[in-house]
Order: sequence, then C-alpha cells, then structure tokens
Amino acid sequence: MAVIKGKKPHVLAVPYPAQGHVKPLMKLARLIARHGIKVTFVNIECIHEKIVAAAKMSGSEEEDDQEDGDIVLTSIPDGRSPEDDQNNSFKLLESLRNTMPGFLTGLIESINRSNGDERVSCVIADISIGWILETAQKMGAEPVIFSPPSAAALAIVLHSPGLLEQGNLDSNGTIKKDEMISLSDNIPPWRKDELAWSFPADLETQKIFFECSLRIEKTIIQTKWLLSNTCYDLESSACDLIPGFLPVGPLLETNNPKSLSNSCNFHPEDASCLSWLNNKPPGSVVYVSFGSLAVLSQQQLDELALGLELSGMAFLWVVRSDLANGSRAVYPGGFLERVGELGKIVEWAPQERVLSHPSVACFLSHCGWNSTLEGLSNGVPFLCWPYFADQHHNQNYICEKWEIGVRIDPEENGMRTRHEIKTKIEMLFSDGRFKANAMKVKEIIGKSVGEGGSSYKNFKTFVDHLSK
Repeated sequence: MAVIKGKKPHVLAVPYPAQGHVKPLMKLARLIARHGIKVTFVNIECIHEKIVAAAKMSGSEEEDDQEDGDIVLTSIPDGRSPEDDQNNSFKLLESLRNTMPGFLTGLIESINRSNGDERVSCVIADISIGWILETAQKMGAEPVIFSPPSAAALAIVLHSPGLLEQGNLDSNGTIKKDEMISLSDNIPPWRKDELAWSFPADLETQKIFFECSLRIEKTIIQTKWLLSNTCYDLESSACDLIPGFLPVGPLLETNNPKSLSNSCNFHPEDASCLSWLNNKPPGSVVYVSFGSLAVLSQQQLDELALGLELSGMAFLWVVRSDLANGSRAVYPGGFLERVGELGKIVEWAPQERVLSHPSVACFLSHCGWNSTLEGLSNGVPFLCWPYFADQHHNQNYICEKWEIGVRIDPEENGMRTRHEIKTKIEMLFSDGRFKANAMKVKEIIGKSVGEGGSSYKNFKTFVDHLSK
C-alpha cells in the first residue's frame, strides 16, 4: 500500500517497554515535535501508568493522555491476562507479538477517523519490536526503525548469522574456545560472555535472546530509515558496518524538567540531590547508579557501601527500592550514621542534571548506553560495573577506546570487594588523564549535535523528509 500523506505529518512512536528504550525514543519524539510535527507516543498500559504516576510524584501536573507541545501520550493493552506472570519478560514479548499489531491497527484507524488532516503518516518502531512495521505499511504509514544501543551493539547483532555459520558461535550464541570476536581494528573486541545476548548463568534465556538477534537483519530490510542514538564521530567504524545507518544522537533531555513527556521515567525523581550537590566542592562527588534493571545481592550491596565509605569521598547513590535482589536495601550496621552528610542516597535521580553538575567527579555506572552517552556528553569519567547485555562492550569502549574510565573488577566468585571499589575510586581521582580524555569526548559529541555537525545534519535530513 502506498504511504498516505495527510496535510500535516503525524508520527506514531512505539518503544519497547523498558526504561532504557522508552527514554531515548521519547527524546527523539520531542525533537521531532519541535519542528511542528505531531507525534503520538504509544506505550503499553502498565508502562504508561508508571510514567504518569512517576511524573505526578516528581511534581509534574500533566494529566493522562494530555498533549505536551505536539506530543500526545497514549497507550494500548499488552494482551496479557491477570493470571500471567507480570514479571516474565518473555511472556510479555510473546503477548506483544500476538496482540500489538491488532491494537495498533485499531489505534491508527481511530486517529485517522478523528482528523483527516492529521492521519498517521509514519511509524517509528523500536528495533526490538520491528515486526510492527508490517502493520505500519498495511495502514499506509512509512515504517522507520529506531535503534537505542550503540552502533557496535547493532553491528555485532547483524553479523551474528555469519558468525554462527562460520563456527565462531555455538547454537546458544556463545563464543567458542575462549576466542575474541573483532569486527574492526577500531572497535574493541567482544570476549566470551560480553555479547549483547549473553546470559552465561542461564543459557535458555541466552538462546531466546540470541534467536531474536538472528531475526534483526530481516527487520531492517523493511525500511530505508534506520535511526540510532549514537553519533558518527564517536563510532565511525561501527556505523560504517551498517548499511543505511543514520546516527542522530546522543539524544539528550530538553531544559523543561516539569514536562511529563520529557522525563518519561518509571520512577519519581528526587530533586533534593541537586541542592545537596550545590553544597559540595567542584569535582568531589562520586555519582553511583545502576539504571533501572540491575540488582545486587545483599552481600554485594554491603561491599559497595563499605567501599564508598572507605574511599572517604562524597557520594550520591541511587538505590532503587528493588536494588537488593528485588528487595529494599539493608545497609551495614552504622553505615548511614558514619557517612552522614558525606553520602546522599535517593531512589531515583534526575540523572542528566546530576551529571552536568560541577560537583560530580565521576560516574560509577552499569554502563547502559543511555547512561554512557549522558556521562560522555558531560565530560564525566567512569567507574565501570556492567550488569548484562551490551553493557560489557560499552565498558570496553570506555576503558579501551576512549580511555575515560576504569573497571571495577570482580573476584573469581563474582564479588566486587570494598577494597577493589576503594582502590579504583582513588585511581580515578588521582589520575587527571581520565578527566582530560572525557572532556575531549565531550567536545566531539558537542560538535556532532551542534549546528552543522553529523548528527544535526542526519536529523535534519529525516525531519525534512517527514515534512515533505
């Protein structure tokens, strides 16, 4: 079916239902909307409710489905029954594959009936749910893919069928013979258990993710537009490996913290940490956050707490209510009293505002791609503690290619000790080259997203196309 163009372009943006996927696509949606293009942002109902609730608790006044600029937030069911395990991501993905095309068809039909001048002309789908692009085409909307991770993460996924065929990977997607996989001299290699689909402790889960990765190439063929949250200047070698790749990142927040669409957090932000930072000297604070999914054992959480205390440095620590093996954290005896004003603990932080604060010296991070870009964009060095998926290779970028951080290495039993944590914090504070290198990367990124930069030009090309 031919693409139907209304009198005004109208983009439907559909993320994969996870914080690290929703946030960058919402940032892209806001950039598109700034150019006078209407955007309808579609979450599944449980995610939509989390975002609305978190925004209200953080002080936003927006109501459900309210327009923000030219963005409308709406939702569709996820197709699961109340009896289904709501924490089973595989069950959710299976349900979405079966039901999302029908729900999206109904939503698009409803939008098109309600205003003939604002018919849905384009659907931007997260690459993880690229199968909805068939729905877009059937409804006369142009299909576009958005890829949230690094270009390197996508490049290794696209090479996975060939690596399997050549015998570099076994049927579970594990690298054979403890070898390394290299796609280019300018991209850090992947070691065993560092691939985006690696789950060495659960090969059944790994096999499911690996099989999903093998299908990505077929998804990409469906569209000529493949947008990505990276920039060419940061990952030129990886970008060159992907045909039709259009880097438009890093996608960063606008300066409107009260906007519901802008925050799109699953957890309420605690802005009290910003005033706490205001009372700390420049370059004195360790910012600690493991994102929205990582969990630590209670023993590991104790070691982290004691390592931060032993370092003697001020720290701002994001401790989600489910960080300790899905439960609330219990701190070592007397820890909170001993650290006093030297430490600040919050359940969720306005991360980009924290990372841009002059008091922040470094970022102890799980190395998720969004967090990595936010740190890079603010010239902040890293203490790397990856949890899973692409985070291990992001760590390799940080430590080996850009040389802006150090690894916090685990013992053979997987535990990162208080002494290792203390030692690596001291190393980062004592060696000025990490900060110097981080500032160089910040400058590269700034030029890329600034007027005339590569990401700026790529985004303009896409927006101009939408507006035709």
